[in-house]
Amino acid sequence: MSRICYCIACLAIGLASPGTEAEDPLPSWSESAAKSSIVAYVEAAIDPQNAGFVPPQDRIAVFDNDGTLWPENPVPSQLAFALDSLRAEAPSHPEWATDPAVQAALAGRYGDLLADGYKGLVKIVSLTHAGMTTDEFGDRVTRWIETAKHPRFGRRYDQCVYQPMLELLAYLRANGFQTWIVSGGGSDFMRVWSERVYGIPARQVIGSYGLTKYELISGTPTLIKTTEGLFIDDKAGKPAAIHRFIAQRPVMAFGNSDGDLQMLEYVTVGNPLPSLGLIVHHTDAEREYAYDAAPKSSGKLVEALADAPKRGWLVVDMARDWRRVMAD
Repeated sequence: MSRICYCIACLAIGLASPGTEAEDPLPSWSESAAKSSIVAYVEAAIDPQNAGFVPPQDRIAVFDNDGTLWPENPVPSQLAFALDSLRAEAPSHPEWATDPAVQAALAGRYGDLLADGYKGLVKIVSLTHAGMTTDEFGDRVTRWIETAKHPRFGRRYDQCVYQPMLELLAYLRANGFQTWIVSGGGSDFMRVWSERVYGIPARQVIGSYGLTKYELISGTPTLIKTTEGLFIDDKAGKPAAIHRFIAQRPVMAFGNSDGDLQMLEYVTVGNPLPSLGLIVHHTDAEREYAYDAAPKSSGKLVEALADAPKRGWLVVDMARDWRRVMAD
């Protein structure tokens, strides 16, 4: 066999072998414009000869969490955790019976918690998250997530993860991208399980947070959670948090609501590097939920959806563009 024929034969064998470049990195995605655009962007970003090349140190992708990586309806998982904590602790706190925020939460009036600058939500967080050590809080979250189940799917919250997004996270990391979470959820809440569930280490999780207070208790260095200096990592807070914790503009941004609008703008508008923005549109009432303008709690999508065509952002139609929704 000639050297040329041998090389061609080797190439043919390689293409036919499992685990080669021919293997689909996003098998749970339908063959749609969204999938092909993602793959085209990544292939260009890693090719030094391509105009779309992105240097390795600049390959940073940021993901919203609730509604982007897992469901946020009927309520975000951290709110479900806070509600369960409220119900468990309410008998020991008769004074809560007259607290408007507590009553709104227990009655399911979640819109009241998000109104007036999130005052109701801040109150619930202060009652259920603050005043304990970071270790105690982490233990509470761990115990809760091991037993609490999503009201619709009957599965643990950490099992209600979008399979297409898990594939996307893995695909990006395999091509040299750092994957970060930039979410309105609490940093300490997400960091407990983010690496196990998403493969994203705690140090690459940015979320809402309050200041922690250091004390030396019985000879042990201890951090205590407070609601002082509370920072809400939502809307315009997301670009500010990205600047503070990442210190450079990412090149890829993934969200699902108007709370992600400013993050999508920051990543894609006027970025000197090739960039990509993507919105997960919840259109699948059969397999998950269908909403945009009128979600059950958070996740309203109106402005970002209207801006997507003029900004060139991809809009993923969950019903059309995903072959499957939940991971096994």
